[in-house]
Amino acid sequence: MPHVFRKPILLVARGLDVVGSGRQAALVAAGLLEAGADVHLAVTTTGGSLAGELAAAGCTVHRVGRRPVVDAAAAAGICALVARLRPAVVTAWGRSQVPLVAGARIVAPAVKLAGWLARPVRGPWAAAGLRRLDCVVAASPAAADSCRRLGVAARRIEPIPPGIGPAAAGRLPRADVAKRLGLDPERQWTLCVAPLEADSRLDRLIWAIDQLGVVRRDLQHVLVGSGPLLGRVLRRALVQEAADRLLVVPQCDLLPDLLAQVPLVWQSGEVALGGAILDAMGCGVPVVAVESDAARQLIADGVSGGIAPVVPESEFPRRAFTILEDAALAARMAAAAGERAAACFPAAASVAAHVALQRRLAG
Repeated sequence: MPHVFRKPILLVARGLDVVGSGRQAALVAAGLLEAGADVHLAVTTTGGSLAGELAAAGCTVHRVGRRPVVDAAAAAGICALVARLRPAVVTAWGRSQVPLVAGARIVAPAVKLAGWLARPVRGPWAAAGLRRLDCVVAASPAAADSCRRLGVAARRIEPIPPGIGPAAAGRLPRADVAKRLGLDPERQWTLCVAPLEADSRLDRLIWAIDQLGVVRRDLQHVLVGSGPLLGRVLRRALVQEAADRLLVVPQCDLLPDLLAQVPLVWQSGEVALGGAILDAMGCGVPVVAVESDAARQLIADGVSGGIAPVVPESEFPRRAFTILEDAALAARMAAAAGERAAACFPAAASVAAHVALQRRLAG
């Protein structure tokens, strides 16, 4: 008889959209709910559609942070919540949440602590936080390698690849998506999902949009993300005369509908799970990314999409242009992307591994 969850399970995440890391959190939460767990989500920053989706699915949502970035109030809120809930397991969803969760044992000595990582971690503070966790879930080989380098014992590293299921058909017609986002339904759209931070290298994206505009001024480009570089991104787009073709959306609850309408998803920098790359693959959408750990893990270069070298920078827009201009190539890559998602990143296997791990930790 499977173990019955006797105490709550608490996930701790910043305000995420339901794509990339947020999609993985939503899948795991749904699996835990189906297994009979009392699932709680603590949201440590503003923004994102994850909290609303999980609340609708049956999770209890706690907003412990009221700012765009994690602050001392969010840390205090996590400690107070753990002291009150006394959960069996607390999981930090993403490396920015590890320091918050690492301190939870002060108020609940018996709680089990876990962390989910899709990107490598570096530095002494990260190492100190990771060593206080009972288990680190590594969603990528690079994340697992970084944990080992920081001294996390191999027995406490649990490699669980991300998962994605077949995409549901877009709920909204293209005209409605266009109206709600302020897009032109007669033009082609591209999508990038990334935090507006230095690692995302959004200067590459703006430059690529500028270069594509030389031959394809009919394109509109959607960037979903928030962060401290918003002003810089908008100024750079204005200077490079790309502002009329770039729409920056801090958060978007229409991502499934938008993915159903774009011919290309791309990524310019180091972002967990490449932002929307895995979600695009599940939808059968070709992807192009500048070389990164996520790109190497997810994309079969030349088959399900393209991986552009960092240098020369012209390769990033060139590979995107090739897919946008060659309908037959785009169709082959779209089919290959869907097949790769189903074969290499099945949601059922990923979720089952997470649920089994939570059961073991809960005892």
